[in-house]
Amino acid sequence: MLKIRLQRIGRKNDPAFRVVLTDSKNSTKSGKFLELLGTYNPKAIDKSGRISFVNDRIKYWLSKGAKLSDTVHNFLVHDKVIAGKKVNVLPKKKPTVKRKELKAKK
Repeated sequence: MLKIRLQRIGRKNDPAFRVVLTDSKNSTKSGKFLELLGTYNPKAIDKSGRISFVNDRIKYWLSKGAKLSDTVHNFLVHDKVIAGKKVNVLPKKKPTVKRKELKAKK
């Protein structure tokens, strides 16, 4: 399955991301992708240069059946490229378990 997701580039402590079209089985760090669809730089000083997408190509690949990662989906909803609600990408909180209870379960 084809997936549109972020791929990290840049040095240590200086993150930058590419928005790429890749096979879902490829690792995010493998560097293999089919098409470059945009960039995201969280440390950009001006807000206008922070996110840039190739909107027509993203819509084309979505029409061909490509799926979006949750974070890319939220970016596209925020920029009004696609319609929909944002998706919660944060992990769910788990209740803390005390050590005595943890040992008793084993």
